[in-house]
Amino acid sequence: MRSVQSASACNLLGYRRLAAFLFLLSATNMQAQLPATPPPAVKAALDQRQAMAENSLLKHLRPENIGPSIMSGRVVDLAVNPANPVEFYVAYASGGLWHTANNGTSFAPVMDGAPTQNLGAIDVDWASGTIWVGTGENNASRSSYAGIGMYKSADLGQNWTWAGLPDSQHIGRISIHPQNPNEVVVGVAGHLYSPNSERGVYRTTDGGSTWERTLFIDEQTGVIDLVRAPENPEVLYAAAWQKDRKAWDFTENGPGTGIYKSTDGGRSWNRIAGPGSGFPAGAGAGRVGLAAFDANTVYAVLDNQDRRPEVPDENADPMALKKEVFKAMTKTDFLKLDNGRLATFLKDNSFPEDYSARGVKELVEKGEARPADLALYLEDANSMLFDTPVIGAEVYRSDDGGSSWRKTHEGYLDDLYYSYGYYFGQIRVAPYDKDQIYIAGVPLLRSEDGGATFRSIGADNVHADHHALWIDTALPGHLVNGNDGGINISYDYGAHWIKNNQPVVGQFYAIAVDNQDPYHVYGGLQDNGVWKGPHNAEESPEWFQSGQYPWQEILGGDGMQVQVDPRDANTVYTGFQFGNYFRLDLAAGQRTNIQPKHRLGEAPLRFNWQTPILLSKHNPDILYMGSNFLHRSLDRADHWEKISGDLTRGGRAGDVAFGTLTTISESPLQFGLLYVGTDDGRVHLSRDGGGSWKDVSQVFPDDLWVSRVAASHHKKERVYLALNGYRWDHFEPYIYVSEDYGQNWARISDGIPACPVNVVIEDPKNADLLFAGTDNGLYASLDRGQSWQLMTSGMPAVAVHDLAIQAEAGHLLIGTHGRSIFKADIAPLQALDAAKRAESLVVFDLPNIPHSEDWGNAPSAWEKPSTPGLDVVFYAKDAGPVDATIKTADGITLSEVSLAADPGINILSYDLAFSKAGKSAYLKQYKTLLKEASDGKTYLPKGSYRVELQAGGKTVSATFTVE
Repeated sequence: MRSVQSASACNLLGYRRLAAFLFLLSATNMQAQLPATPPPAVKAALDQRQAMAENSLLKHLRPENIGPSIMSGRVVDLAVNPANPVEFYVAYASGGLWHTANNGTSFAPVMDGAPTQNLGAIDVDWASGTIWVGTGENNASRSSYAGIGMYKSADLGQNWTWAGLPDSQHIGRISIHPQNPNEVVVGVAGHLYSPNSERGVYRTTDGGSTWERTLFIDEQTGVIDLVRAPENPEVLYAAAWQKDRKAWDFTENGPGTGIYKSTDGGRSWNRIAGPGSGFPAGAGAGRVGLAAFDANTVYAVLDNQDRRPEVPDENADPMALKKEVFKAMTKTDFLKLDNGRLATFLKDNSFPEDYSARGVKELVEKGEARPADLALYLEDANSMLFDTPVIGAEVYRSDDGGSSWRKTHEGYLDDLYYSYGYYFGQIRVAPYDKDQIYIAGVPLLRSEDGGATFRSIGADNVHADHHALWIDTALPGHLVNGNDGGINISYDYGAHWIKNNQPVVGQFYAIAVDNQDPYHVYGGLQDNGVWKGPHNAEESPEWFQSGQYPWQEILGGDGMQVQVDPRDANTVYTGFQFGNYFRLDLAAGQRTNIQPKHRLGEAPLRFNWQTPILLSKHNPDILYMGSNFLHRSLDRADHWEKISGDLTRGGRAGDVAFGTLTTISESPLQFGLLYVGTDDGRVHLSRDGGGSWKDVSQVFPDDLWVSRVAASHHKKERVYLALNGYRWDHFEPYIYVSEDYGQNWARISDGIPACPVNVVIEDPKNADLLFAGTDNGLYASLDRGQSWQLMTSGMPAVAVHDLAIQAEAGHLLIGTHGRSIFKADIAPLQALDAAKRAESLVVFDLPNIPHSEDWGNAPSAWEKPSTPGLDVVFYAKDAGPVDATIKTADGITLSEVSLAADPGINILSYDLAFSKAGKSAYLKQYKTLLKEASDGKTYLPKGSYRVELQAGGKTVSATFTVE
């Protein structure tokens, strides 16, 4: 299985040298791989989802996007109009395609109607208005979601048609022939977590009606990059990349990696960077990026995974101890160490104060610890980020069309790729200067001497982790850059940058809410930290004037789970990847590290990328946190105790932390009734606060990731569970319920189209109401899982990672991985119990509305007037006409309308204005003055009113007050 989170500047893969110690491979956990979902099943799921969108009982419920936008999300590709560079398209990894015609001042989404928002590549033929988009991200990251092939628009994004390659899943690059927009060559990376044959290079000459595979290496090797010679469109270069990703390991290199060349427009290919060419080949060859100045001068950036030779550090203190020396040190030699040298090592490496030199020697002498344990104590996923023994990024250049290559620089390009070059692989050459090149990694580097030397051109306003760059042919120095933090534009070669982050495309992993008034929403994002903001904040550029963006970042890194003390919203528990969590005191601006630590001599704890934490609803001083054990603190995380043994299958050999807890739930009805789930498919129950544990996962398919366990609010024996096969490219939905503490389980995901499930929650007020977030949307069940309704009106098909309910407000908060956070008023659904669903017509409670004398009156001739509105939400069991009447409290009819209701939830939007007849009747009855607004409408004065709905002989009503 594969962790569902994304790579970043802190996307860490440094575990190789710990593999044997951390993840003991055993026959008991070697299970068969889950089958990848075949293309016909994916197509059937998309058709099913479309039918659900048309027939859903909740299709009129429209969640509202509440932002935030400023931190943006991961960009994967750009297409800029060379004749008018203020116009361009931006492809986001999981946030869809956006267009600007004003240099990024504003953007509009142009593919929201597509069945996926997961993009990998884009190319535009500006002369004909033809856009080609490849779905499925081209980065092999933790949340690089699969796509469904190619899409094409012939009118600059107004209309789209699907254009084939259904099992490609991840598109590396697209190249349109400059004289024929129907002739396209595509580099297909293929499946991320499983082998498949639809990968390599594909070519169409009929606009995508048919495709020919013209280059195929093998089922583990796809094509990640593709460039066409600017002056000769028949010459193309393609970068093949062999990789094998699993949840516990990522082999990002192999002998299948190489560079291929075509001289006939992509019809045939020859490998050109083989042995003797000067370009590295073999098992250590990782991802390759390409740039062509012309048919002869070509650059390649390589992620070289071969190990660096060890070189002694001449400046190192010869007396200083390094952690590596302890790995092979004998007990006898350790006990002979000078206590002062050992004490310095312990202090320099931030060992706890109770580990004195004398105390550590006593542990070793007694056999309670080994010398190697000092090194192992320091090695976890984060500590290994900068401990990178691989060669890393290298730049090569050919001036003879790829026949020979030379490395452009001496030494290593440190601090560019670290250990995760698979996440980058972009190089560009200026179209006006063959010696001016750019390479993208954690920083963005520029060279003016053909790659001999580089300097960083990152600056204020520029995020790390770069994936796209466009260089203006006509205006030297003009750059458009895409990174994990959105879009930046420079006009001086990167000396200064503009940030262009109007699109709401945040990639949230987890969200939470507090009890303030107004309540705030919190969330951790991919590579963009942890943010909080009021739920009613409006996304507008007004903050440029005030200097106060309504959302605030409260922690950096890759933001993860959040828990907020219900007594004091200034006390927040949150963190970044691999269990690096903190207790934040927002009022004082302080943070305290709270990560549980293993003791010397114990195996290091294994923390998931998205480590689970949970504040007890019974006592908010109690915090739970999961490694491969469950930890509990009774004092706000000042001290920890293990309350379980290892609850996983023990891990697997690899370079990613695996065999970890992924989800924790405590029953709201009983303290100490605990459930935990793991990344290796285990679910455990404790009914005595961790005193004993029972495995309740035997009935589930092997190798599924437990994405959520949720104890019921309504019945302590009941628990819900979501399992996820994303990390096998296995897209079946798995949701279960147990009514007897997990002894027996019933699958309740029937009716949800094939798509991995990330979260399931139960409404705290209505036991029949469930919500589930999948990799392409939100579903709700009104009958406890017997049937499901798509609930995404106004939302594109974006991954929903987390859900939270603010009980007092009756709001569902929807954390998406690509479109930030949505909010839905679910009070009507909470009231729609089984008895009400059986009725033919139900109207729900209406809010009171503050009166304003400004309704319909513009402040000036240059501004629009503000206008009121009232949404009358009602349920109709069957389709048919509904008559609506607005009346005064004593029965005077003020307005009437008829509408055609659909089965399920319907919304009548009333503008709070009199009809002509209603105004006359009101004046006749009350003989009072009603002032007409400047927009020509007369709005209701203060008072109490009634809305009556009538259908099929039944009348229902609800009241509201204009205050």
